[in-house]
Amino acid sequence: MKLIRHLTPDGPAYAALQSDGTALALSGDPYSITGLQVAASLPVSLGPRLAPVLPANIIGIGLNYRAHAREMNRPLPEFPMIFVKTTNALQDPFAPIVLPRSGNASREVDYEGELAVVIGRAAKNVSREHALDYVFGYTVANDVSARDWQFKWGNGQFCQGKSFDTFCPLGPVLVTADEIPDPGQLAVRTWVNGELRQESNTSDLIFDVPALIAFLSASKTLLPGTVILTGTPSGVGAGFQPPRYLQSGDTVAIEIEGIGTLENPVQAESL
Repeated sequence: MKLIRHLTPDGPAYAALQSDGTALALSGDPYSITGLQVAASLPVSLGPRLAPVLPANIIGIGLNYRAHAREMNRPLPEFPMIFVKTTNALQDPFAPIVLPRSGNASREVDYEGELAVVIGRAAKNVSREHALDYVFGYTVANDVSARDWQFKWGNGQFCQGKSFDTFCPLGPVLVTADEIPDPGQLAVRTWVNGELRQESNTSDLIFDVPALIAFLSASKTLLPGTVILTGTPSGVGAGFQPPRYLQSGDTVAIEIEGIGTLENPVQAESL
C-alpha cells in the first residue's frame, strides 16, 4: 500500500493512493494492532500533501555508501556512524527547503538523497534475521545538511548542521514493507534543477537495512514511528570541486525505485 498524509478541513489524515492517482480515506493508528483501515470506498478529495509520517525520532547514518566514502576521501567505517536530526527539521513534500540566514547562517547547504526506513513497532535487541519484521514502510528523504556547521563550527558533532527547520523533507508517499521485500536493491537518483547529481543503488550500502536496525536496537528501543535515514550515495554538492551547494531558487528532486519522487524548492530564510 502507498500511504499519504494530507491536510483536510478536519486536520491531517491518512489516505491510500491508488494506481489511477485517486486516494481512499483511511482511519485508525498505523502503529496499532489493527493498523489503518479503509474508511470509505469512494475516493477522497486530496488537500495539500504532508510528510507521510510524523517521526518519533529521526536517526541519521553518515558515510554509508562505499562510493560516497571514496568521494569524501574517508575510510569505510567499522560501525555505523550515527547522528540525530531533531524532529523540527521535518518538511512536507513540495514545501521549501529554507536556507538559514539568521544568526546561524549557512552558505554551504547540501542535499542528500536517502532511503528512509520507518519502524512500525517497538524494537529492542532485534537480530539481523528478524529486523525487517519491525519495518512499517519506506519513504524518500532529503537529509539536508549545512556543511559549515557540520564540519567547521559543530565541535565535532553533526546535530546543528542537520537540524535546522525544513532540513528533513520526507515523502511524497510511504510504501508499506510488504511491497518492498528487499530494500537492498533500490535505485536512488537525485536531480538539482533537472541535472542528475546522484545515481546509485542501495546495494552499495556499507551497512544494509537489517544491519542498521540490529545495531540501532541493541540495548535501546526504537519507538514506533522512528525514521532511520540510511545514508546518501556519492554526488553530494560537497563532493564537487569546487563544491556546488544549494541556492535560493533551486529545486531538488529525489527518486527511489518503487517509492516515488520527493521534490522540494529551495528558498532563503526571510529575516
